[in-house]
Amino acid sequence: MGGELIKVGATPLSLLLRSLPPSLPRTLLRYQVCEIGRQKTCTCQPHASDYDGLRFPNFNFNVSHHGDYVAIASEPVCLVGIDIVSYDVPQGETITEFIQPFSSYFSCLEWDNIVMAGTSDDVLVEFYRYWSLKEAYVKAIGSGLTEGLNKVEFSHTRWTNISAKVNGKVMTQWRFWLFELEDRHCVSIARVHPVSAATSYKRTLKKVEFTEEEYTLGLHLPNVDFVQLGIEQLISIIQKASD
Repeated sequence: MGGELIKVGATPLSLLLRSLPPSLPRTLLRYQVCEIGRQKTCTCQPHASDYDGLRFPNFNFNVSHHGDYVAIASEPVCLVGIDIVSYDVPQGETITEFIQPFSSYFSCLEWDNIVMAGTSDDVLVEFYRYWSLKEAYVKAIGSGLTEGLNKVEFSHTRWTNISAKVNGKVMTQWRFWLFELEDRHCVSIARVHPVSAATSYKRTLKKVEFTEEEYTLGLHLPNVDFVQLGIEQLISIIQKASD
């Protein structure tokens, strides 16, 4: 997994997006491919034919933003979903009132873990962590649907060694991570075999069927630490990529 964290800070996200050049999506795409190329080949010179070979048959990237951060993650073989959340305290209602409408999206075990987490703030943070993982799961498969999320149950050991079950069956083709960030934020990442993609998403992929060796290699690629960039650094990268 390649990843970038862009800290927005005091700059409103809407203003940031309006101020960046129209070539931003393409530039970010080029930059992410370049990062993967460096990990795999040390040349940092990917090109269109890379997508036809084993190295990048399903290059995909996912973006999320909330609070002070924009997060980007990419994968060359498996599918990736990413979700970032800020532990915002609700205004005008209690934490219990805020989280209650979401109860149907969690399993009984998950909901018990949330409401029994401790103080009101502990409950809020636990809720956001579980919700972030659910969002990463949905985004990885490209469904955009939240129906049936209560059947996807996450387990963890102090938010490490995260695994999930669907209808009680362990999802062996998935990998999940959750990282705590500064200033009360966290980011969740999901990695999965392309065969799990939603039908409409699957049609856009270059390759869905893999040998066990190919898939194992893709699923167990070493994770690269997130690179945190400020706005000025991001703009500098975009300008250099456009030269």
